[in-house]
Order: sequence, then C-alpha cells, then structure tokens
Amino acid sequence: MAKKPDGHASVTLKDVASRVGVTTAAASMALSGHERISEKTRDAVRKAADELGYVPSSAGRALRKQRAGAIAVVVPNTSQHVFGHLYFMHVLTGVASAANEHDSQLIVSTNPDEAHGVVAYERVMRSRTADGAIVTSSAIDDPNIEALVKTGLPVVLIGNFPYLPDAVSVGIDDVRATEAITEHLIDVHGVTAPVHVTGTLDHQTGVDRREGFLRAVRAHGLDETSHIIEGDLSEASGAAAVEQLLADGIRFDGIVFANDDMALGGSRVLRSRGIRVPDDVAIVGFDDFGLARVATPALTTVRVPAEQMSRFAAEQLFRLIDGSAQGPTHHELDVELVLRASCGCEHDDTEHVIPLRGEKPHGNDMQRSISQ
Repeated sequence: MAKKPDGHASVTLKDVASRVGVTTAAASMALSGHERISEKTRDAVRKAADELGYVPSSAGRALRKQRAGAIAVVVPNTSQHVFGHLYFMHVLTGVASAANEHDSQLIVSTNPDEAHGVVAYERVMRSRTADGAIVTSSAIDDPNIEALVKTGLPVVLIGNFPYLPDAVSVGIDDVRATEAITEHLIDVHGVTAPVHVTGTLDHQTGVDRREGFLRAVRAHGLDETSHIIEGDLSEASGAAAVEQLLADGIRFDGIVFANDDMALGGSRVLRSRGIRVPDDVAIVGFDDFGLARVATPALTTVRVPAEQMSRFAAEQLFRLIDGSAQGPTHHELDVELVLRASCGCEHDDTEHVIPLRGEKPHGNDMQRSISQ
C-alpha cells in the first residue's frame, strides 16, 4: 500500500489515482459518481480518498461549472442592526446549514450606515461573487429588490412581496397570525379595549401585522375602543408606547405588540407603574426567539420558524441555481401560538402551543406552497 502523504493539504487527486492505479481523469469521474466508471472502481477510489484524507476543491469545482461557489444573504440595513437582533442570527444559522450541505460559501452583505442603502445590493450585483442571493428585511419602497430580481441572478426573498409577483419568496401569514392572537385576547380573556403597537410601517411585516389586528377588532365590533401606536420593533419603542398610553389617559386592557422586544419594554413600564400583567392588562408579543420564555411573566407570543424559513429559502435558492426549481412561487410556513402567563392562560413555568395554519390549504403540516 502506498504511503499516505504527510498532511491532508498535500493530498491531490493524482495521489488518489496513483493509490488505485487509474488515471487522474478516471479518479475525478469516479468521485463524481460518473456511470462510465465501474462501481468497483468508484468504490476503490472513494476508499482511497478517505484513507488519504483527500478533500475536493470546492473552488475548482465551481470554476469548472462557471460558478462562484457561494451564495449571499443581503440585508439592506446597517451591520449593527443585523447583528443586534436575534432574528438575523436565526436567519444566518438556517442559511449556513443549507450552504454547508451544498458545499457553498456564505457571504453576508449589509450597509455601513443608513445613508448607503444600495451598497448591500451592489456588492452582489456587480462583483459576481455569488451564484444567487437571499434578501431579508427589506423596505416596501426599496427599488433595489426589483433591480436585483431583474438582473437574472437567482434570488429568493424572505417575507411577503405582493408587488413582486414574479419573485420567489418564503414567509409566514403575518395577517392571519396577528388576527389569531388578537382574537385570543378578545375571545378567551375578554379584552374590550385592545391596543396594537406596530412594527415599522415601511416594511410589509409591520403593515400585515397591523392589518391582522384591525381585522380582529373590526370583526368583534371594537373599532371605537381600540388604538394603534407605531413602534420600531425596539424594546425602547415598546416602553415609549405604553408611556404614551398612560400619559394620554387612554383606557386599555390588552396590548398586541408586533414583536417580543417591544412587549418586554412595555411590560417593564407597566410593572414600574404598579399595573399588573395579566391581571390588569393582558399582553402578547410576536417572534419567540428566546427571551419570551424567561420574561416575568412569561410572554404569550407567536412562534416564528425563522431558522427553518431561512433554511427553506436557501434550499429554494440552490434549486434555482441548478435549474430544478419552478417559479414564481410564494411559500408560507406555519407558525404557532404559544400561550404563557402574560395573557392569563398559563402559570409562569408552563406553556401551551397551538399550530396556526392560516386560512389557505396546506401541502403538509409544516409548509404550504402557493403558486402566484
């Protein structure tokens, strides 16, 4: 048996071929599973590669396929915004897991500051360093998304984009989810004066969650006793919203926050004013990225499968890249209503989970695909 070269980095395809006694071309074809190479030879080459510690060059494969061997995650926000929110950590985890399985590099493209909104896109469009891109957290009026889609580069959008019917996107039904959690406060806990603290309304998520709240209060005849305050998804804005409600003397007995961070900020203000949650005011959030479970009281919320959603988006992107996907399509993943103590349902150490599958038919229990 030939001696194994010192160190995996020094092992080449020629070493593998020499071990088996075949040409380098035959060894390459064997490793790729080419049918022209016999099964016996394929097995022998793979065994030799394992014994020698041969690692195929992803850069070389990409060059042969005329590909960059990388995908990009485009976040048209500042890097501080990206890495300061748990949502993006879930997104990166999901995309990275799919990229690793496809032996692809992952590029994250953000903006240096709020004044350079186009930079994140230009890096991907002009550099040709990625075979495709995933875009998340873009504003409704962001013209760069449409420009990116029109370049012909494979693109998958995370979220809902009703104004881009030709794009491939992955999201959740924010309208139905917010409607359901608002109905829970009204139907189960008898809330008659609900408040909604929105997310940023220049993003479709903020608009959709507001619409879900409005549908619920209108259906229950609570238009006159409900209120809406715009927030920005930060804990500070949730606290400021509650401060505003109290300063204005507005009567309220339930608050639907557009995310958990704002709910935690608002809960802190209520507690400091001696207002009991949920006895005096029932509150709910949206996301369930980790802090909701350990809050005091534990926060009722909508659980968003951010990691699963981003992984699915990445898998869709790889299908677009290799030509096996058919589009345009919009894929919606199901969410869960997680009932805890803040709405009055459960004790602090328990939770009850209810799947929310929306109003449209599903392909299976975890996902639905809706052809546009």
